[in-house]
Amino acid sequence: MGKIKQFLDSKIVTKDVGEETYLTWREALSYTVGRGAQGMSTSMTASKYVNYFITDILHISTGVASNIRLYCGIFDAINDPIMGVLVDKTRTKYGKMRPYIKFAPYFVSLFMLLFFVGSNNLPYGAKLALTIIAFVGLDVTYTAFDVPMGALAFSLTPNGTERTKLYGIASIGRMILGAIPAALVAFAAWLPYFNSHLDKAYLVAAVMSAVFIIILTRFTFKNTTERLEHHEEVPSLKECLKLLFTNRPLLMLFLCNIFFVLVKVTEQASFYFAYDSLFNAKYNGLLDAVKAPGSVLAGIFVPMIVEKLGAKSDSKKFYQVCCTLGALLNGLYALTTYNGIVNKPADEPVSTGIGVLVLVFSMLVTFPMEFKNLMQKEMEAETVDYVEWKSGKRVEGTMLSIMSFTGKLEGTLSSFICLQILSRTGYVEHTTDVPTVQNPATRKGLFAMTTLLPMLGYILMLLPMIFYNISGESHREMMKEIMARREAAHEFDSGHSDNMEIQ
Repeated sequence: MGKIKQFLDSKIVTKDVGEETYLTWREALSYTVGRGAQGMSTSMTASKYVNYFITDILHISTGVASNIRLYCGIFDAINDPIMGVLVDKTRTKYGKMRPYIKFAPYFVSLFMLLFFVGSNNLPYGAKLALTIIAFVGLDVTYTAFDVPMGALAFSLTPNGTERTKLYGIASIGRMILGAIPAALVAFAAWLPYFNSHLDKAYLVAAVMSAVFIIILTRFTFKNTTERLEHHEEVPSLKECLKLLFTNRPLLMLFLCNIFFVLVKVTEQASFYFAYDSLFNAKYNGLLDAVKAPGSVLAGIFVPMIVEKLGAKSDSKKFYQVCCTLGALLNGLYALTTYNGIVNKPADEPVSTGIGVLVLVFSMLVTFPMEFKNLMQKEMEAETVDYVEWKSGKRVEGTMLSIMSFTGKLEGTLSSFICLQILSRTGYVEHTTDVPTVQNPATRKGLFAMTTLLPMLGYILMLLPMIFYNISGESHREMMKEIMARREAAHEFDSGHSDNMEIQ
């Protein structure tokens, strides 16, 4: 036990990186399991599984489902900046983020169970109403959990190397823990009972998620510390939204996220792709499994690369390399599998050779995506530092909520695009245990969503990055100025207090 305690109390960064370090393994792992709880929620409620649940379990048409995802998603995205301002205005003995992390998970779990309890036996109107109510409830409660959890990382340490390592550790934890409930749905076709009762697989996974979300977030609440100072004067929501257009690096990340919607469409189409293009539901679980190494390797190697490069580290260049590789790999994916997927007989599974190629490329394309996603976390933190440098005010909650807003738009628009393509190409819903032959237009649409749209998305993402104006060196200079200002402010406050006492 002594060695475990010694490890937990040791720093996560022991190398001299030119800045003071703060984070221990206890705090990093406690934050990680909280992110894992988020992964359990999003793997069930903000991914491809929700689309399939609505269309093929609840039997709500793809056209109606696309509108549910669009309008509920827009409502959800609008909540984020509001929640960000609330977080920044919160002042309690627990801090301004941790109180939400303590209480919000209970409500997330409640609405998750309501959504997946199943309403297929209800009249269509009642089923539709319950689905929308549960979806909106999930959106609101998850926002109250998500924004503070994301903003907390910005406040745990001002050290960029530590933050990148924390993001890496948290990314691995989120992937592993988030995969636990999702695996039950993904591999349902392999299981004797759930292969013909997919609705029950969803419900069991939801119950599992609900329980662990509450348990895991207790560690985050108890073992983390908000270290950075927060000014009493907080910018208004209007002022913070204005930052989106006056803060060039933030605007560039926003535009990249909008283009990233095209990459995210692949994820939303994945369940349908396995069932209706590969014509074998068992591929769904395999597709999820081969994507797992991307998150793990990103969590391991991105912090290692940043720590190794030290003063030479530059997040912008790293991001550009990832986008270039993403475009190239998706282009190769399309070229090598087109004939074997689109031109095969519609009622037959793909050949073994094509199946292997699909799995290999599905794994490869996750590497640049996950490496990019992880580095973007540090870039988001850089924009928070940029605002403090420009204005003297630190607003993690609001800035994180603006990025979360774009993230919600990614999920909303990618779901909408996927479901609209399926609807407009004549997709035919099917029961969980009876294969359904889709028409050529639908199969071409699924192929395009899996390969060509992400290739285009990465190409477009390279354009805003040209104008992202924070380099590794400029960020380090920025942080030196910020820390000097804080020290000067402390000296002024101390001197002012001494004068008051003398008087």
